[in-house]
Amino acid sequence: MTETGAIRRVLARELRTVRREVEAYPDDELLWREVPGLPNSGGTLALHLAGNLQHYIGAVLGGTGYVRDRDAEFADRGLTRAEVSGRVQAAIDAVESSLARLAPEQATGQYPEAVLGRTVRTADYLVHLVAHLGYHLGQLDYHRRMVTPGADGVGAIALAELSEE
Repeated sequence: MTETGAIRRVLARELRTVRREVEAYPDDELLWREVPGLPNSGGTLALHLAGNLQHYIGAVLGGTGYVRDRDAEFADRGLTRAEVSGRVQAAIDAVESSLARLAPEQATGQYPEAVLGRTVRTADYLVHLVAHLGYHLGQLDYHRRMVTPGADGVGAIALAELSEE
């Protein structure tokens, strides 16, 4: 198993969990409900995660042509759960295809663009993206549970989803 293969499986698993979180909101309005003390709604978090990975993995590493609008990730409101879920699915597809084609020398080399003015090794940045996704996935789960009293879990961090290919 390659380093990037493991990262690809974890990212795809976590994104599938994001999609399940979005779909677990009982209606579209609750996905966008603002909660005092929380900086982002569930919809905002899902759009941000999808856009982030579509850009840093899909566009930069995979050459997908995706053009990120980070401001819109935080400003868009009122999309349906199905629309948000579709954007998350597009991120899953971009991560899966881009990382499946990533050559080992690309992973051990420098990430193709500076991030916040810093250069990093691609594999290190991919691990950073896993941590970023996990951080916001936890926020998304808490948001959904806060606006949906009695909500059940969605099977996050399912070990079975990491089975080797």
